[in-house]
Amino acid sequence: MAVRHQLIAREPPVLWAVLKDESRYADWVVGTSNSVPGKGRWPDVGSSINYTARVGPKEFHGHTTVRRLDAPRALELEAHGGPLGTARIAFDIRPWGDKTLVILDEHPLRGLGGSLHNTFLDAFAQIRHRNMLRRLAEVVEGMPQDTG
Repeated sequence: MAVRHQLIAREPPVLWAVLKDESRYADWVVGTSNSVPGKGRWPDVGSSINYTARVGPKEFHGHTTVRRLDAPRALELEAHGGPLGTARIAFDIRPWGDKTLVILDEHPLRGLGGSLHNTFLDAFAQIRHRNMLRRLAEVVEGMPQDTG
């Protein structure tokens, strides 16, 4: 299991403005080159985003489904990575003065990723999460002050 946190220099409503905008997904999710709405109205439970991910010259298509929404405190997603299986991605969102503390918890849920899960893959996930949370902070902190 890979858990990481990031303090974002904006209040939770600004973070939520980014998380609920499916067109911004590829701006902060590492490895995602584009995203388009899937089914339902994002981020309602059961709604999804379809995305394209690139690893070197290879291109993969997947989708992410909202499994739990408790705005403005929590968002839990299930990312479907094709033959690799699925992963649970949970955002715990906490007000921290005039900032927001985001705690990201991701682990394999089903399929090959779960079967091969080990500390090496957790270390790789930590690097990916550090980059993803940094990108999320950049997007959020770049939003206009009156967003929310």
